[in-house]
Amino acid sequence: MKGKLRGMLILAVLAWLGACTATRQLPTLENIVRFRAIPLPATPQTEGGDPQKGFEYITQGGYIGSGIPWDFFDSDERTRDSTFPRPGLNGLMPPSYNVFEANNGVTVASSNCFTCHATTLLGEYQLGMGDPFDRYGESKVTQVKVLDALMKSRYKKGTPEREAYQDYSNFFTKIPPYIIPPFNGPNPAFRLEEACVRYRDPATLEYRDEPGWDMIKYTLASDVPPLWHAKKKTALYWNGMGRGDFSKLLMQASVLGLHDSTQARQVQQHFVDVAAWLKTLEPPKYPGAVDQDLALQGLAVFEENCSRCHGTYGDDWTYPTKLVSLPTVGTDPYMALYLSRQSQLHTWYNESWYATTPPYSELIPEEGYVAPPLDGVWATAPYLHNGSVPTVAAVLDSEIRPNTWKRFEGTYDLENMGLVYQEAKPRGAEVYDTSQPGYGNMGHYFGDKLSIEERRAVIEYLKTL
Repeated sequence: MKGKLRGMLILAVLAWLGACTATRQLPTLENIVRFRAIPLPATPQTEGGDPQKGFEYITQGGYIGSGIPWDFFDSDERTRDSTFPRPGLNGLMPPSYNVFEANNGVTVASSNCFTCHATTLLGEYQLGMGDPFDRYGESKVTQVKVLDALMKSRYKKGTPEREAYQDYSNFFTKIPPYIIPPFNGPNPAFRLEEACVRYRDPATLEYRDEPGWDMIKYTLASDVPPLWHAKKKTALYWNGMGRGDFSKLLMQASVLGLHDSTQARQVQQHFVDVAAWLKTLEPPKYPGAVDQDLALQGLAVFEENCSRCHGTYGDDWTYPTKLVSLPTVGTDPYMALYLSRQSQLHTWYNESWYATTPPYSELIPEEGYVAPPLDGVWATAPYLHNGSVPTVAAVLDSEIRPNTWKRFEGTYDLENMGLVYQEAKPRGAEVYDTSQPGYGNMGHYFGDKLSIEERRAVIEYLKTL
């Protein structure tokens, strides 16, 4: 295979692993736990991390553990990437890949956190922001099989390169049937994690040939929260299930290629620095003009109607990490119900090295969603936990939410705060269809009671956050 084509194949596979879905064996909606909203308590965190070291590690480090041997990339493909300049070999790859030494000394490349947690917005590359143009809805089953065959053909058993690749191969070849949503946009991070860990021994994290449980084929995916929110939260993830030490919760992407718990311990120690770096991460400032008088009116409306769940802002900010029940918020329930009733991810996690060794963490899935902080909300479209609403204006007025819509990359709607879109008939992976289970745009009707003028004022205020 020609070098250019081979490089394109590698990058496509590493960035977008996917496959076709099967029967929707989703949990039922019966006996949903009823409460209104509860704040999730803080837990002790490992302190003393170095933010600069954390930044260097997350952008250049080997926390995935294994990957594609560097010499598999032809020399004519190694052109310096200007999107996000980095030193050394990392600068020769897109910013969503890290180049590092595997445990046996072989230099490898694999996807990093910014495969999902970075995007280009209005011409600027933004670390920590979810990518609303993820293309997981497009199958990469064939590409994964071809790439794996190429690797094993070139690097025979017993070679250092094959050893450095093997852990990555064990897991990334297992996940494609489980991480393709019905369309592009939503991100299947928890499905990817579950597909990996069911092939890991919970105590040692070592690979095992047989999966620990079966997964349904229907893929529930979500919007990607911005990483700068983590510093305000007492629990992570849309359903608030990530409890305990963040240095372990944040490193879960490592299950894609780590060899065992010994290697995981090394990664966790670096993620103390990563957690410290996240505390320094700030959202991008709204780039347009702001009507300060209107924003001041919006502040009053916001504090009266929204702050109890979404917090207050400014130097003396408050944020409650409040879990709002499914009946109260009314948004699509399937993601929360899948993780609490059907997925075995939390069971595995709570029996694993992550939960049984210090610093401790655990997964406690709840039947609700956490109302997120709104710092930088203007830039974090689409909205709701499943990314089903393209603009803030439509969040505040459910009557204007589109049911089937297509997003457009490279543009942004500053007036309505969100994605530029058009309504479209359901067709292929490019159109978001809110009739699909798990992807409904219902709920969060709290803005409907506001007047048109009050909504405009709230939007103007949100531009200042």
